Amino acid sequence: MNIAVLCGGLSHERDVSLSSGTGIALALRKQGYAVALVDLFLGVTVWDGAEALFTKSGGQQTLVTEKTPDIATVRAMRPGQGLIGPHVLEVCQAADMVFLALHGEEGENGKVQALLDMYGVRYTGSGYLGSALAMNKSLTKELLRQAGIPVPPGITVRKGQTPYDNPGFPCVVKPCSGGSSVGTTIVRSPAEYEAALALAFQYEDSVLAEEFISGRELTVGILDGKAMPVIEIIPKSGFYDYKNKYIPGMTEEICPAPLTAAETERVQSLGEQVYAALRLEVYGRVDLIMDRDGVCYCLEANTLPGMTPTSLIPQMGAAMGMDFGELCQRLIEASMKKYQS
Repeated sequence: MNIAVLCGGLSHERDVSLSSGTGIALALRKQGYAVALVDLFLGVTVWDGAEALFTKSGGQQTLVTEKTPDIATVRAMRPGQGLIGPHVLEVCQAADMVFLALHGEEGENGKVQALLDMYGVRYTGSGYLGSALAMNKSLTKELLRQAGIPVPPGITVRKGQTPYDNPGFPCVVKPCSGGSSVGTTIVRSPAEYEAALALAFQYEDSVLAEEFISGRELTVGILDGKAMPVIEIIPKSGFYDYKNKYIPGMTEEICPAPLTAAETERVQSLGEQVYAALRLEVYGRVDLIMDRDGVCYCLEANTLPGMTPTSLIPQMGAAMGMDFGELCQRLIEASMKKYQS
């Protein structure tokens, strides 16, 4: 079977995507798949036909540094306009399945999924609708409230609409459609709030400001509609930001989380409810906070969770007895089912 692994792109999570993509490609080759690894933005510079790309082997996984990439520098690497690089669609059309290893707005907001749908290309993960719903955190909160799922109280702040409202302090300020905690700040005063908004507005014009819930940070993967083991996340300093997510040793991640059986069942059930409410498919990851009273609040849902060496879904898979290659194969098989129904 030919698998095209699509990664890279132009989001601020580009480096995370490259790390996920290279790791997935290596693992799938060991599983016996013919794999073409393609950067969504840079595309294929030397073109000898799609089949030549699927015969490549080996390679080395890239790692994520503590700094986000300079997108202007990446743009300068390919002349021309648009997100899709040369020959990307041809490689995708030649594949039996496209494994989406994209992270950030461009890969997770449904636009790439819709494009592949129009070309009749099969791909892993959620379709364009679920991807779009989950990418916008403000819309996610509205849908989850309607479904009776607890979310932190908050407001959407739009650039230029001064004076800016605030939800009270402490609060969390983050871009509405960002990921990997890029542009996210915990705010404890009006002065910090202005600075946090200025940072978040560097990434997009709509920002979510929501009440800071103190408690245990939990995350649960959903695979084919069923909850995976729960992980508790304990950063060694600060909060679970970009650096703490991707630099090894910065965060303690306990899998399975040290919860009672009732707490575990409640978290897993809530994760499955979020997955259903947002129309997700195949797999995803739901991030939550459990406060001191045991109430769980959903923070967000990730439709294409990280698959790097420090990522959480692979740890959940390992707790279920699946190594990384087996997990990748399981995601392909679950995605195939989506097209057979």
